[in-house]
Amino acid sequence: MRKLLTVCLGNYCRSPFARTALTRRGGAAMTVRSAGLIGKWQDQPANPSMINAARRLGLDLAPHRAQQITLEMLDWADDVLAMDAAVLDTLRAICGEQNAHKLGLYLRDRDVPDPMGQGDDVFNECAVLIEAGTALHIDRRLL
Repeated sequence: MRKLLTVCLGNYCRSPFARTALTRRGGAAMTVRSAGLIGKWQDQPANPSMINAARRLGLDLAPHRAQQITLEMLDWADDVLAMDAAVLDTLRAICGEQNAHKLGLYLRDRDVPDPMGQGDDVFNECAVLIEAGTALHIDRRLL
């Protein structure tokens, strides 16, 4: 079973949505966790606008509670998917040599823009982008 860790700044919008979307799409072939670089929203639910965007796509983010990344999470994962280049740079600085090969961008060659502080339409666009990006991480041979 493949183990993925999605990471954004606060584990409040993008990475929990990515975890939920990947879990639905990957099924039993993968286990997905999410985390944030900062603990500002530790143990808090996802952003209400992202919860609504997820609901529009048939996903339930209500059970999510934010958590800050740990070295144990990095060790656990087969792949660590950063939502943007700034998150990826920070992960490179903290992950250690043993985990550096696991790091990459969720969309491979571009950022998932952070919707924080913007309107519901931006959250909806972000959710659609992340949902489409799940195809980059699904190994069809395992499904």
